[in-house]
Amino acid sequence: MSSNDNAKPEGEGSEDKTPAAETAEAEAMPSETPPDAAEAAESEPAEPVEIEAAVIAKLEAEKAELKDQLLRSLAEVENVRRRAQREREDGARYAVKPLAEDLMAVRDNLRRAIDSVSAEAAEAEPRLKALLEGVVMTEKSLSEAFSKHHVEIIDPLGEKFDPNLHEAMFEVPDPQQTAGTVAQVIEVGYRLHDRLLRAARVGVYKAAPAAVDAEAPEPPAEEGDAPDAPEGGAKPGQRIDTAV
Repeated sequence: MSSNDNAKPEGEGSEDKTPAAETAEAEAMPSETPPDAAEAAESEPAEPVEIEAAVIAKLEAEKAELKDQLLRSLAEVENVRRRAQREREDGARYAVKPLAEDLMAVRDNLRRAIDSVSAEAAEAEPRLKALLEGVVMTEKSLSEAFSKHHVEIIDPLGEKFDPNLHEAMFEVPDPQQTAGTVAQVIEVGYRLHDRLLRAARVGVYKAAPAAVDAEAPEPPAEEGDAPDAPEGGAKPGQRIDTAV
């Protein structure tokens, strides 16, 4: 090959640039930020701490809301459980109520049969006495069955009248008795535990009206009236003419 092949084309510099010259040219050129880098700088958050605090606050709010919902759900479940337990206990506690209500009339009739036979009549008739003893035993057994199942017989003779347990049918005036006391029991009542099945029908003593004096006091004499009227003269309270 000839030496002309290594010759540089025309128009090109014959001298190569040194590294020092390239550095000087780069420093002389104005520094420009690439567009992509500028956009990235603008999109980046200025304060990462504020964003982190906002995220924490949001999570705390969600946590509080979920906790509140959980507590409400637990409270509702507990209320349902207690209500079911109370209904179950009441069902067992008052299960004998329908049977007790049906047997109340049976005991009332047994009691009436016993009270209708006097002791003298029973002693005079042996068969009547034996029948009466059988009825008394039957009534006693029924009363014991009531007591066993917590059915209380309300027989308030001589007790203070209680409107929650008693029904007043009439009043008996008696100044020697305390007003508001049960004077007579027409029909006994019944109570199952703390629930009233039937109120006792009673008569109640009431305060007697105050005694009125037979002799009313005379009205005071008016001025000018004679205090005493002469025999056969004017009546008390009338004016007496004393002019001659």
